[in-house]
Amino acid sequence: MPHLLRFSRDIESRLERLAQRTGKSKGELIESCLAVGMHDLEAQFLLEEAVSSPLPSNRPTLDQLLRESGLGA
Repeated sequence: MPHLLRFSRDIESRLERLAQRTGKSKGELIESCLAVGMHDLEAQFLLEEAVSSPLPSNRPTLDQLLRESGLGA
């Protein structure tokens, strides 16, 4: 699905220079940037979701696990 993207002059010139240096098309570079950015965003959202989710109440504490394993006091 095609998308229309508008970039600032700075971004456009950086993209053009990078395309010339790498021999890749601007479209390939944009797609690569989006793929990396999407990966980072997905990881960030998963982490935020994990941090905000309450832990199950029946989950043993670290102290309990250490005692049961014989490693704790």
